[in-house]
Amino acid sequence: MTKSDREIMGILEAFDLTRCAHSAARLAGVDEKTVARYVAIRDSGGDPLAPSRRPRSIDAFLVKIEELVARSDGLIRADVVHQRLVAMGFTGSDRGTRRAVAEAKAAWRDGHRPAGRPWVTEPGRWMQFGWSDGPRVSGRGTQLFHGWLPWSRYRSVIPTWDRTRGTLRSAMDTTLRRFGGAPTCLVTDDTRMLAFDGRTGAPVRHPEFVAMGRHYGCQVLGCQPYAPGGTGTGEFTARIAKDDLMPTTAGMLPAYDSFAELTQACALWRERANNRPQRKTGTSPTARLAIERQHLHAVPTEPHAAARGELRLIETDRRFLELVGDGGRVAAAMGARQRL
Repeated sequence: MTKSDREIMGILEAFDLTRCAHSAARLAGVDEKTVARYVAIRDSGGDPLAPSRRPRSIDAFLVKIEELVARSDGLIRADVVHQRLVAMGFTGSDRGTRRAVAEAKAAWRDGHRPAGRPWVTEPGRWMQFGWSDGPRVSGRGTQLFHGWLPWSRYRSVIPTWDRTRGTLRSAMDTTLRRFGGAPTCLVTDDTRMLAFDGRTGAPVRHPEFVAMGRHYGCQVLGCQPYAPGGTGTGEFTARIAKDDLMPTTAGMLPAYDSFAELTQACALWRERANNRPQRKTGTSPTARLAIERQHLHAVPTEPHAAARGELRLIETDRRFLELVGDGGRVAAAMGARQRL
Protein backbone atom coordinates (compact mmCIF):
# COMPACT_ATOMS: atom_id res chain seq x y z
CA MET A 1 0.00 0.00 0.00
CA THR A 2 1.37 3.44 -0.93
CA LYS A 3 2.20 5.68 2.01
CA SER A 4 1.35 9.36 2.12
CA ASP A 5 4.02 12.00 2.48
CA ARG A 6 3.07 12.55 6.14
CA GLU A 7 3.32 8.82 6.92
CA ILE A 8 6.74 8.55 5.25
CA MET A 9 8.10 11.53 7.18
CA GLY A 10 6.72 9.99 10.39
CA ILE A 11 8.55 6.74 9.65
CA LEU A 12 11.84 8.55 9.05
CA GLU A 13 11.37 10.68 12.17
CA ALA A 14 10.73 7.54 14.27
CA PHE A 15 13.90 5.93 12.94
CA ASP A 16 15.98 9.05 13.64
CA LEU A 17 14.63 9.01 17.18
CA THR A 18 15.17 5.33 17.99
CA ARG A 19 17.98 4.42 15.53
CA CYS A 20 16.38 0.98 15.34
CA ALA A 21 14.15 -0.32 12.55
CA HIS A 22 12.26 -2.61 14.91
CA SER A 23 11.50 0.13 17.45
CA ALA A 24 10.66 2.67 14.70
CA ALA A 25 8.22 0.19 13.16
CA ARG A 26 6.38 -0.20 16.47
CA LEU A 27 6.36 3.55 17.00
CA ALA A 28 5.06 4.37 13.48
CA GLY A 29 2.70 1.42 13.30
CA VAL A 30 4.21 -0.12 10.15
CA ASP A 31 6.22 -3.18 9.22
CA GLU A 32 9.93 -3.31 10.00
CA LYS A 33 10.79 -3.92 6.31
CA THR A 34 8.90 -0.76 5.36
CA VAL A 35 11.08 1.28 7.69
CA ALA A 36 14.26 -0.31 6.33
CA ARG A 37 13.16 0.38 2.73
CA TYR A 38 12.47 4.09 3.21
CA VAL A 39 15.64 4.57 5.26
CA ALA A 40 17.72 2.85 2.57
CA ILE A 41 16.25 5.14 -0.11
CA ARG A 42 17.09 8.22 1.93
CA ASP A 43 20.61 7.07 2.81
CA SER A 44 21.41 6.30 -0.84
CA GLY A 45 20.55 9.85 -1.89
CA GLY A 46 17.13 9.05 -3.33
CA ASP A 47 13.82 10.73 -2.69
CA PRO A 48 11.69 8.71 -0.26
CA LEU A 49 8.65 10.78 -1.24
CA ALA A 50 8.98 9.96 -4.94
CA PRO A 51 6.37 7.46 -6.16
CA SER A 52 7.84 4.00 -6.52
CA ARG A 53 7.34 1.99 -9.71
CA ARG A 54 7.54 -1.74 -10.01
CA PRO A 55 10.08 -3.07 -12.49
CA ARG A 56 8.58 -3.92 -15.86
CA SER A 57 9.61 -6.51 -18.40
CA ILE A 58 10.06 -3.75 -21.00
CA ASP A 59 12.59 -1.80 -18.89
CA ALA A 60 15.48 -3.71 -20.49
CA PHE A 61 14.34 -2.46 -23.93
CA LEU A 62 13.71 1.21 -23.12
CA VAL A 63 17.05 2.27 -24.59
CA LYS A 64 16.17 0.53 -27.86
CA ILE A 65 12.73 2.20 -27.91
CA GLU A 66 14.35 5.63 -27.41
CA GLU A 67 16.74 4.89 -30.27
CA LEU A 68 13.95 3.87 -32.65
CA VAL A 69 11.85 6.91 -31.75
CA ALA A 70 14.79 9.30 -32.22
CA ARG A 71 15.90 7.66 -35.48
CA SER A 72 12.40 7.94 -36.94
CA ASP A 73 11.86 11.51 -35.68
CA GLY A 74 8.98 10.27 -33.56
CA LEU A 75 7.07 8.76 -36.51
CA ILE A 76 7.49 5.04 -35.85
CA ARG A 77 4.35 3.17 -34.79
CA ALA A 78 4.09 1.20 -31.58
CA ASP A 79 3.14 -2.03 -33.39
CA VAL A 80 6.30 -1.83 -35.49
CA VAL A 81 8.37 -1.29 -32.35
CA HIS A 82 6.66 -4.27 -30.72
CA GLN A 83 7.58 -6.53 -33.64
CA ARG A 84 11.22 -5.48 -33.38
CA LEU A 85 11.28 -6.06 -29.62
CA VAL A 86 9.72 -9.52 -29.98
CA ALA A 87 12.51 -10.41 -32.42
CA MET A 88 15.01 -9.27 -29.78
CA GLY A 89 13.50 -11.53 -27.09
CA PHE A 90 10.77 -9.37 -25.50
CA THR A 91 7.98 -11.53 -24.07
CA GLY A 92 5.62 -8.83 -22.79
CA SER A 93 2.34 -7.64 -24.24
CA ASP A 94 1.83 -4.98 -26.89
CA ARG A 95 0.00 -2.86 -24.30
CA GLY A 96 3.21 -2.27 -22.37
CA THR A 97 5.01 -1.49 -25.62
CA ARG A 98 2.43 1.14 -26.57
CA ARG A 99 2.81 2.84 -23.18
CA ALA A 100 6.60 2.84 -23.40
CA VAL A 101 6.55 4.19 -26.98
CA ALA A 102 4.15 6.95 -25.98
CA GLU A 103 6.44 7.96 -23.09
CA ALA A 104 9.50 7.89 -25.37
CA LYS A 105 7.77 10.03 -28.00
CA ALA A 106 6.68 12.55 -25.38
CA ALA A 107 10.24 12.79 -24.05
CA TRP A 108 11.61 13.11 -27.60
CA ARG A 109 9.21 15.94 -28.41
CA ASP A 110 10.27 17.72 -25.21
CA GLY A 111 13.87 17.51 -26.31
CA HIS A 112 14.99 15.08 -23.61
CA ARG A 113 17.21 12.95 -25.79
CA PRO A 114 19.89 10.85 -24.07
CA ALA A 115 23.36 12.31 -24.59
CA GLY A 116 24.94 8.90 -25.10
CA ARG A 117 23.29 5.51 -25.47
CA PRO A 118 24.80 2.06 -25.17
CA TRP A 119 24.68 0.13 -28.41
CA VAL A 120 21.66 -2.18 -28.30
CA THR A 121 21.92 -4.71 -31.11
CA GLU A 122 19.00 -5.54 -33.37
CA PRO A 123 18.63 -8.57 -35.66
CA GLY A 124 19.19 -7.85 -39.31
CA ARG A 125 20.36 -4.25 -38.94
CA TRP A 126 24.17 -4.18 -38.60
CA MET A 127 27.26 -5.92 -39.81
CA GLN A 128 30.72 -4.84 -38.71
CA PHE A 129 33.80 -5.63 -40.75
CA GLY A 130 37.49 -4.81 -40.77
CA TRP A 131 41.01 -6.04 -41.34
CA SER A 132 43.88 -7.41 -39.29
CA ASP A 133 47.37 -8.68 -40.11
CA GLY A 134 47.46 -12.43 -40.67
CA PRO A 135 50.28 -14.98 -40.38
CA ARG A 136 53.09 -15.19 -42.89
CA VAL A 137 52.87 -17.95 -45.47
CA SER A 138 56.10 -18.93 -47.24
CA GLY A 139 57.66 -15.66 -46.16
CA ARG A 140 54.78 -13.54 -47.48
CA GLY A 141 52.42 -11.59 -45.27
CA THR A 142 48.66 -12.19 -45.34
CA GLN A 143 45.57 -10.28 -44.24
CA LEU A 144 42.45 -11.44 -42.42
CA PHE A 145 39.03 -10.01 -43.32
CA HIS A 146 36.60 -10.13 -40.40
CA GLY A 147 32.82 -10.00 -40.73
CA TRP A 148 30.57 -9.97 -37.67
CA LEU A 149 26.81 -9.84 -37.03
CA PRO A 150 26.48 -8.19 -33.60
CA TRP A 151 23.05 -9.59 -32.69
CA SER A 152 23.63 -13.26 -33.50
CA ARG A 153 27.39 -12.92 -32.78
CA TYR A 154 28.13 -14.92 -35.92
CA ARG A 155 31.71 -14.45 -37.15
CA SER A 156 33.44 -15.00 -40.45
CA VAL A 157 37.16 -14.78 -41.20
CA ILE A 158 38.58 -14.86 -44.74
CA PRO A 159 42.36 -14.90 -45.44
CA THR A 160 43.63 -12.73 -48.30
CA TRP A 161 46.94 -11.65 -49.73
CA ASP A 162 46.24 -7.91 -49.65
CA ARG A 163 43.74 -5.20 -48.71
CA THR A 164 42.99 -3.81 -52.13
CA ARG A 165 39.51 -2.60 -52.95
CA GLY A 166 38.84 -5.51 -55.27
CA THR A 167 39.83 -7.98 -52.56
CA LEU A 168 37.59 -6.24 -50.04
CA ARG A 169 34.61 -6.37 -52.40
CA SER A 170 35.18 -10.05 -53.08
CA ALA A 171 35.53 -10.85 -49.36
CA MET A 172 32.38 -8.84 -48.62
CA ASP A 173 30.39 -10.79 -51.21
CA THR A 174 31.60 -14.12 -49.79
CA THR A 175 30.80 -13.06 -46.22
CA LEU A 176 27.24 -11.95 -47.03
CA ARG A 177 26.55 -15.25 -48.77
CA ARG A 178 27.86 -17.12 -45.74
CA PHE A 179 25.47 -15.15 -43.57
CA GLY A 180 22.61 -16.08 -45.87
CA GLY A 181 21.51 -12.47 -46.38
CA ALA A 182 22.50 -8.83 -46.17
CA PRO A 183 21.80 -6.47 -43.24
CA THR A 184 20.59 -2.89 -43.41
CA CYS A 185 23.92 -1.23 -42.51
CA LEU A 186 27.58 -2.07 -43.06
CA VAL A 187 29.71 -0.47 -40.34
CA THR A 188 33.49 -0.06 -40.49
CA ASP A 189 36.32 2.19 -39.41
CA ASP A 190 38.57 1.18 -42.32
CA THR A 191 40.36 4.26 -43.66
CA ARG A 192 40.69 2.66 -47.09
CA MET A 193 37.00 3.18 -47.72
CA LEU A 194 36.32 6.16 -45.44
CA ALA A 195 37.97 9.58 -45.30
CA PHE A 196 37.32 11.93 -42.39
CA ASP A 197 36.45 15.56 -42.97
CA GLY A 198 39.07 17.67 -41.20
CA ARG A 199 36.58 20.41 -40.36
CA THR A 200 33.78 18.34 -38.86
CA GLY A 201 35.41 14.96 -38.22
CA ALA A 202 32.55 13.21 -40.02
CA PRO A 203 33.35 10.14 -42.14
CA VAL A 204 33.04 10.70 -45.90
CA ARG A 205 32.13 7.52 -47.73
CA HIS A 206 34.04 6.49 -50.84
CA PRO A 207 31.78 6.54 -53.94
CA GLU A 208 32.88 3.06 -55.01
CA PHE A 209 31.84 1.52 -51.72
CA VAL A 210 28.60 3.48 -51.71
CA ALA A 211 27.89 1.81 -55.06
CA MET A 212 28.80 -1.56 -53.55
CA GLY A 213 26.40 -1.00 -50.68
CA ARG A 214 23.68 0.05 -53.13
CA HIS A 215 24.21 -3.19 -55.06
CA TYR A 216 23.60 -5.28 -51.92
CA GLY A 217 20.88 -2.98 -50.57
CA CYS A 218 23.02 -1.87 -47.60
CA GLN A 219 23.96 1.52 -46.23
CA VAL A 220 27.71 1.97 -45.71
CA LEU A 221 28.41 3.72 -42.41
CA GLY A 222 31.59 4.69 -40.61
CA CYS A 223 32.24 4.69 -36.89
CA GLN A 224 32.82 8.02 -35.24
CA PRO A 225 36.52 8.81 -34.69
CA TYR A 226 37.88 8.39 -31.16
CA ALA A 227 34.75 6.47 -30.14
CA PRO A 228 35.89 2.89 -29.34
CA GLY A 229 32.42 1.92 -28.15
CA GLY A 230 31.22 1.69 -31.73
CA THR A 231 33.95 -0.69 -32.93
CA GLY A 232 34.79 -2.64 -29.80
CA THR A 233 32.90 -5.78 -30.78
CA GLY A 234 34.45 -5.96 -34.24
CA GLU A 235 37.95 -5.35 -32.90
CA PHE A 236 37.37 -8.01 -30.24
CA THR A 237 36.47 -10.51 -32.97
CA ALA A 238 39.69 -9.66 -34.84
CA ARG A 239 41.78 -10.13 -31.69
CA ILE A 240 40.25 -13.54 -30.93
CA ALA A 241 40.84 -14.74 -34.48
CA LYS A 242 44.45 -13.56 -34.45
CA ASP A 243 45.11 -15.30 -31.13
CA ASP A 244 43.76 -18.58 -32.49
CA LEU A 245 45.28 -18.41 -35.98
CA MET A 246 48.65 -16.71 -35.55
CA PRO A 247 51.67 -18.99 -34.93
CA THR A 248 53.51 -18.05 -31.73
CA THR A 249 57.13 -18.16 -30.69
CA ALA A 250 56.21 -20.68 -27.98
CA GLY A 251 55.42 -23.21 -30.69
CA MET A 252 51.77 -23.68 -29.76
CA LEU A 253 50.71 -23.27 -33.38
CA PRO A 254 52.83 -24.43 -36.34
CA ALA A 255 53.64 -22.15 -39.26
CA TYR A 256 51.55 -22.46 -42.40
CA ASP A 257 53.27 -23.98 -45.40
CA SER A 258 50.63 -22.91 -47.93
CA PHE A 259 47.73 -20.54 -48.32
CA ALA A 260 45.39 -23.55 -48.51
CA GLU A 261 46.38 -24.54 -44.97
CA LEU A 262 45.57 -21.06 -43.71
CA THR A 263 42.20 -21.14 -45.49
CA GLN A 264 41.38 -24.50 -43.91
CA ALA A 265 42.40 -23.20 -40.46
CA CYS A 266 40.08 -20.21 -40.86
CA ALA A 267 37.21 -22.53 -41.82
CA LEU A 268 37.80 -24.72 -38.76
CA TRP A 269 37.99 -21.64 -36.53
CA ARG A 270 34.69 -20.36 -37.95
CA GLU A 271 32.94 -23.66 -37.23
CA ARG A 272 34.33 -23.86 -33.71
CA ALA A 273 33.58 -20.24 -32.78
CA ASN A 274 30.05 -20.20 -34.18
CA ASN A 275 28.92 -23.55 -32.75
CA ARG A 276 30.09 -22.82 -29.20
CA PRO A 277 27.34 -21.49 -26.85
CA GLN A 278 27.88 -17.91 -25.79
CA ARG A 279 27.94 -17.09 -22.10
CA LYS A 280 25.72 -14.01 -22.46
CA THR A 281 23.08 -15.44 -24.80
CA GLY A 282 23.19 -19.07 -23.68
CA THR A 283 22.98 -20.29 -27.29
CA SER A 284 25.41 -20.68 -30.17
CA PRO A 285 25.80 -18.02 -32.87
CA THR A 286 24.72 -20.57 -35.47
CA ALA A 287 21.38 -21.05 -33.71
CA ARG A 288 20.84 -17.29 -33.42
CA LEU A 289 21.83 -16.80 -37.07
CA ALA A 290 18.84 -18.96 -38.07
CA ILE A 291 16.63 -16.37 -36.35
CA GLU A 292 18.49 -13.36 -37.72
CA ARG A 293 18.25 -14.65 -41.28
CA GLN A 294 14.53 -13.95 -41.13
CA HIS A 295 15.40 -10.23 -40.85
CA LEU A 296 18.16 -10.15 -43.51
CA HIS A 297 17.30 -9.30 -47.10
CA ALA A 298 18.34 -11.44 -50.03
CA VAL A 299 21.79 -11.14 -51.58
CA PRO A 300 21.79 -10.48 -55.35
CA THR A 301 22.50 -13.51 -57.52
CA GLU A 302 25.42 -11.81 -59.25
CA PRO A 303 28.22 -10.29 -57.15
CA HIS A 304 29.15 -6.66 -57.47
CA ALA A 305 31.00 -6.15 -60.75
CA ALA A 306 34.10 -4.78 -59.06
CA ALA A 307 34.32 -7.86 -56.82
CA ARG A 308 35.62 -9.90 -59.75
CA GLY A 309 38.85 -7.96 -59.95
CA GLU A 310 40.27 -4.53 -60.66
CA LEU A 311 42.65 -3.07 -63.22
CA ARG A 312 46.22 -2.66 -62.13
CA LEU A 313 47.42 0.89 -61.74
CA ILE A 314 50.08 0.46 -64.40
CA GLU A 315 47.45 -0.68 -66.92
CA THR A 316 45.30 2.33 -66.00
CA ASP A 317 48.23 4.66 -66.57
CA ARG A 318 48.99 3.09 -69.95
CA ARG A 319 45.41 3.47 -71.18
CA PHE A 320 45.28 7.00 -69.85
CA LEU A 321 48.38 7.98 -71.85
CA GLU A 322 46.97 6.35 -74.99
CA LEU A 323 43.85 8.50 -74.69
CA VAL A 324 45.63 11.83 -74.17
CA GLY A 325 48.38 11.24 -76.70
CA ASP A 326 52.11 12.02 -76.31
CA GLY A 327 54.39 15.03 -76.40
CA GLY A 328 53.62 18.13 -74.43
CA ARG A 329 50.03 17.08 -73.79
CA VAL A 330 51.19 14.09 -71.72
CA ALA A 331 52.75 16.22 -68.99
CA ALA A 332 49.69 18.45 -68.81
CA ALA A 333 47.40 15.43 -68.66
CA MET A 334 49.47 13.76 -65.91
CA GLY A 335 49.33 16.97 -63.90
CA ALA A 336 45.54 17.04 -64.29
CA ARG A 337 45.35 13.40 -63.29
CA GLN A 338 47.32 14.04 -60.10
CA ARG A 339 45.03 16.93 -59.22
CA LEU A 340 42.05 14.60 -59.61
